[in-house]
Amino acid sequence: MAKKKEILVKEGSGNVFADLGFPHPEREELKADLMLRIYRLIKESGLTQARAGEILGIKQPHVSSLMRGRSGHFSVERLFEFLNALGQDVEIAVRPKPPVREAARTSVVVRS
Repeated sequence: MAKKKEILVKEGSGNVFADLGFPHPEREELKADLMLRIYRLIKESGLTQARAGEILGIKQPHVSSLMRGRSGHFSVERLFEFLNALGQDVEIAVRPKPPVREAARTSVVVRS
């Protein structure tokens, strides 16, 4: 009978970018959240990539990169601009972290 292979499991931190060793994991997670929201808005609106590019002020190949989650082309501020162009308000709220949480964080909250 074959010997079973042991599988090591490590609990994640809650931020996949930190777990993978990215240099600025909080920023990468923020960009991923913003890009997901943009992706969903484009899909829900039924826009072609060409039309989305016209609305966002970028070329279709950059829309393709955006839709495939390639965040390297875009800053957080630029993603905010894309959300505005898609008819979304972007609010930034700064508040003290809860005492029960060790580190402060940046997150995206989507309200309908």
